Amino acid sequence: MTLTQKGEWQPLRLWPGVVAVTLQWLVLFGVPMISPDATLFAMLGALVGALAVLIWWAFFSRVPHIERWGALLVIIVAVAATPRILHPSIAGGMMGMMFGFSVIPGLCLALVVWAVVSRSLAIGARRVALVGAILAACAFWALLRTEGMTGSGHSQLAWRWSKTPEQLLLARTGSEPPTPLAASAKKETPEEPATPRSGAEASAQPAVIRASLPRILPSTHAVALTGADWPGFRGPHRDGIVTGVRIKTDWTSTPPVQLWRRPVGPGWSSFAVRDGLLYTQEQRGDFEVVACYDETTGKPVWTHRDAARFWESNGGAGPRGTPTLHQGRVYAFGATGILNALDASSGVVVWTRNAASDAGAKVPGWGFASSPLVVGDIVIVAAAGKLAAYDLASGAPRWFGPNGGGDSYSSPHLVTIDGVAQIALMSASGATSVAPADGKLLWKYSWPSDTRIMQPAVTADGDLLITSGDAMGGVGMRRIAVTHGPAGWTPEERWTSAGLKPGFNDSVVDNGYVFGFNGAILACIGVKDGARMWKGGRYGQGQLVLLLDQGVLLVLSEEGELALVKAAPDQFTELAHFPALEGKTWNHPVVAGDILLVRNDREMAAFRLSLAGG
Repeated sequence: MTLTQKGEWQPLRLWPGVVAVTLQWLVLFGVPMISPDATLFAMLGALVGALAVLIWWAFFSRVPHIERWGALLVIIVAVAATPRILHPSIAGGMMGMMFGFSVIPGLCLALVVWAVVSRSLAIGARRVALVGAILAACAFWALLRTEGMTGSGHSQLAWRWSKTPEQLLLARTGSEPPTPLAASAKKETPEEPATPRSGAEASAQPAVIRASLPRILPSTHAVALTGADWPGFRGPHRDGIVTGVRIKTDWTSTPPVQLWRRPVGPGWSSFAVRDGLLYTQEQRGDFEVVACYDETTGKPVWTHRDAARFWESNGGAGPRGTPTLHQGRVYAFGATGILNALDASSGVVVWTRNAASDAGAKVPGWGFASSPLVVGDIVIVAAAGKLAAYDLASGAPRWFGPNGGGDSYSSPHLVTIDGVAQIALMSASGATSVAPADGKLLWKYSWPSDTRIMQPAVTADGDLLITSGDAMGGVGMRRIAVTHGPAGWTPEERWTSAGLKPGFNDSVVDNGYVFGFNGAILACIGVKDGARMWKGGRYGQGQLVLLLDQGVLLVLSEEGELALVKAAPDQFTELAHFPALEGKTWNHPVVAGDILLVRNDREMAAFRLSLAGG
């Protein structure tokens, strides 16, 4: 209440504050429920609501001036002091902005609720309650931690004292009998790089742990099938296309049959598969892990560990890249920059390098995410926006490419344009291409973006499809033609389409059409002009592969549900769906023969698919 010039007490004016905070909370939580892609707009709406509450509080609430302005001072002090007691995931979330933004709606609610319930209290009790409400709104966030964010920007909150899936996994494996340390192979010492190295080497103490299992466990059923091998990220050509496999699509009568399910350490790695063994990367406490499992039983075969840990509050802990298989070796690139060449049957270290130090690159905000690419006698990784090539046999540096400009979370991609093989890389500044022999720049295409994670897609006539996005969910896909003339290579735009705007989801190309994600919704556009053919089905920020022989998309949603969708331009048609995993799922699925492999940051599973005609 406020005292008028006549000495009369005026009651608090509550209705504007009640209306403002009600609308604020409805926008913040209601809009994403209606449209998951509109989370950013809901957040902006919540800030507008906070401004409305502030204006009401400061000028129209009739709260006594000492309480009115004193409350704002207490808020400033409390917000500044609370980060000292927050869980690191909250304090560092959203690039350090999570608490500052998230506490605002709670503080608005605290002011309005206080104004409503404290009207009959004595002055002293009112002021104590006001301070208590503000402190409670801030201190509440000290009780929480976050397990990251979904692709649409929702924080995955949990109680601070609850165990993370990784901690539960470590407790489980810690109770198992210790496994023997494998005989260490003599690591070859590569030659020093031709250019000076800068930056501190990440601490790496490689160790190989072998489970008490045969070196190669039999999986004759899977190996006998055509296309049963999957050498690395998104398949043999990094295009997400599965050949030689046709499956039954009526999952009501012939659903996928689970072969096994087991917990896995965090990370966004996919799988490489060969000879009945699968390979993936994960985080186990203070160790970054390359692990080999039996494909049909899920039992561990060997584990290689490096003393390194990457964590960031949005995506969580663990490696981002996927191992690559080549001639009996596994090449794996970790989130902190460690590149390993391991024996595929035993996990013994052949050689190891720190590509971050070699290339003079800093670990980007979301970690190194490149999957190694083998071309001829070299293996190539992207150290942020710079390519680094190493000798397959010895690990000696062969060349370092030009700085692509800005961070890159994409992987090197082998393409052939005008009959010339070249390595393309997407980065924040656009796209670059280098010669595999020496890493020299062939061409560069400028199309700045907030960040780039996806792979380029290649059209039937050799053009490239690249994507760009911004914080507002804008931009989309662009087709560029790269021609070779007397003056060199020339990339130029053919079209830009807003009909397909993926966040970090790769697309597939089939028969003149592109299938991928437009935010959280699947969509199809034409290769010829970028026109959208259809949009349908909500799968979050999921991933997909194309079963080319039967024109079917196998989609793994962000919520861990599998779906089969017709890869046809006429309309969106979902053929089947099936629950596969629990929890946020950003990892790419793999189809190797009749075995489907899926994982996320807490579990992985294998399913047997019924083959058509089988």
